[in-house]
Amino acid sequence: MITHLSKKNKPQIIDISKKEITNRTATAQGSIIFSKKTFKKLEKMQTKKGEITNVAILAGIMGAKKTSELIPLCHNIDITNVDIKITTNKKLSNLVINASVKSTSKTGVEMEALTAVSISCLTIYDMCKSLDKNIIIDKIKLISKKGGKSDYLND
Repeated sequence: MITHLSKKNKPQIIDISKKEITNRTATAQGSIIFSKKTFKKLEKMQTKKGEITNVAILAGIMGAKKTSELIPLCHNIDITNVDIKITTNKKLSNLVINASVKSTSKTGVEMEALTAVSISCLTIYDMCKSLDKNIIIDKIKLISKKGGKSDYLND
């Protein structure tokens, strides 16, 4: 059963009025894959639009805060923390983005974590597209969630 569809297959926002307020966290991950040539350029310079990782972190935080405005049936929740880390993998010529989001709410923060990663990745792409149009945004996925009815860990 898809919970965002009524019995008549009409879109619906989930009624969370009877859910308990709990501490909730979610972590998502994604990566940006560059050609070796482009990755070497990135290591040596900033783009014309500024320092890449700090701008991507800010964009990801903003994306997490705007999730309910982007996804129609997503609840607007109070976010208590967004932590985004971007690591470099020289061997694979990529950047790995991890976003963890926390809230004390009646519903989870998975969508906010996934949105933070997505917006961070898109920001990096935007900043680097003048260097290379073949950049790949890859494997955006939920890593874990805690709080609410069930926990989840992507092994």
